Amino acid sequence: MTLHRATLAVLTTSLVLSAVSSAPAQESTTPSTSAVTPMSEGLNLRRDVGVDARLGEPLPLDLEFRNHDGKTVRLRDLFRGKPVILTPVYYRCPMLCGLELQGLVRCLKAMKFTAGEEFDIVTFSIDHREGTELAHDKRAALLKQYGRPDVDDGWQCLVGDESNVQSLCKAIGFRAQYNAESGQYAHAAAIMVCTPEGVVSRYFYGVEFPPRDVRLALIEASQNRIGTLTDQIMLYCYMYDPTKGRYSVAILNVMRGAGVLTLAAMGLSIGRMIWRDRRRRVEREVAHA
Repeated sequence: MTLHRATLAVLTTSLVLSAVSSAPAQESTTPSTSAVTPMSEGLNLRRDVGVDARLGEPLPLDLEFRNHDGKTVRLRDLFRGKPVILTPVYYRCPMLCGLELQGLVRCLKAMKFTAGEEFDIVTFSIDHREGTELAHDKRAALLKQYGRPDVDDGWQCLVGDESNVQSLCKAIGFRAQYNAESGQYAHAAAIMVCTPEGVVSRYFYGVEFPPRDVRLALIEASQNRIGTLTDQIMLYCYMYDPTKGRYSVAILNVMRGAGVLTLAAMGLSIGRMIWRDRRRRVEREVAHA
């Protein structure tokens, strides 16, 4: 399922890809079997670039990557009993990835949750040509913008070989095309929220992410192990819409809740009336005694 917001993001990226603007479009709309492919026969946005939501699908946690410090890590090691925000980007991206990560930082700064405490972040490069130095520099810039102390291992920036990058992109349904002439990618902008067990739970598309929605997604992914009573009420009133990548008001739940509150208010009112009537009766009996 290629979504409208992802397609808009791709169109933005294509402005910086000279080859994209001049390449003939293909008629087929069948998705490419590879996640990140070279742009060799022209670009068809619907077929070659986008995000196919894999809600409920497990990630290949045994894949190995190198983190920002050059240490080899398995994806499994980065799931530490907390929900994880997964961000596919490439560090040399001239525009879209930077906008996406800046939007994520703005979202994170607006939340009371802190990376490394209630949740973790794993950013990985879709370009296997990139090295750990780029990952290190990008992480340093992101942490400076984030401005929260003691994030430590709560935000990992990874690079990996081509097969592992391909496998992870395929698992999350992230499709991109590489242009060898420009050294750039045509790709969508999206982040994923995953459960502590490494299962894809929610998708958010574009370069701006509503803090309320991301918070609710993290709480759901954690199976309510984080958050407050107010958050639980919010989750009852809002429902995730996978076709839009956001939370919308759950009308039926709101109506049910309103009905329960109405009945409770009516019951309380009737109870008070009965209590007052009995009290007056007792007072009259005492006065006539």
